[in-house]
Amino acid sequence: MATEQNFYHTLNRGVEKRNIFLDKQDHFRFIHNLYELNNEDRVDTTFHSFKEDPNLTDFANRKQRKILVDILAFCLMPNHYHLLLSPKIEGGVPKFMNKINIGYAKYFNKKYKRVGALFQGRYKKILIADNTHFLHLPFYIHFNPLDLKYPEWRENRILNAEKALGFLKSYRWSSHLDYLGVKNFPSIINNGLLTEIFDGSKGYEKLINNYLKDIQIDPEVALE
Repeated sequence: MATEQNFYHTLNRGVEKRNIFLDKQDHFRFIHNLYELNNEDRVDTTFHSFKEDPNLTDFANRKQRKILVDILAFCLMPNHYHLLLSPKIEGGVPKFMNKINIGYAKYFNKKYKRVGALFQGRYKKILIADNTHFLHLPFYIHFNPLDLKYPEWRENRILNAEKALGFLKSYRWSSHLDYLGVKNFPSIINNGLLTEIFDGSKGYEKLINNYLKDIQIDPEVALE
């Protein structure tokens, strides 16, 4: 049953701020989970057929999923992640988030031979209450990788916007490239609504260039 269209910013961080993505395979695994676990039906989290690059997986011949959420945007950082979600069914967001966190923690603990909690408590979920916040959020999510090389963006003092934007184009672990029109992880996101709002990939690129100069950080969406 469809539910009223709401939008949520969800995020979580590694326990004690530890890194949760240690190599390329970890990134691919989490992104693969974003696709596989977005399903009302029970899914085998061992994924014996897992391939390193989700784009190489033959999704077309899979059994049709019963989608829990639309993923509008995402970004993976070394010790945390951000998602912009819209539920497709009642309770879709908590069901999806529980699958994502539990599934990835099982994978991570088995791979690195560790036990105990991987994430810092329950994930954070913020209802997007107004249009300004909704339009701001995809840019905030996609700018997060700048923390790795241009942390001054959070103080709105990027000295070389061209280099900063070039770095974002080189960072694969977000939906930024897909919004630029580059097929990075197109099976993961539903970008129809935002692409229409941004007036296509060219419009998005123009907006993100302008937005980098004027961004203001909402403390509610920042991870302390």
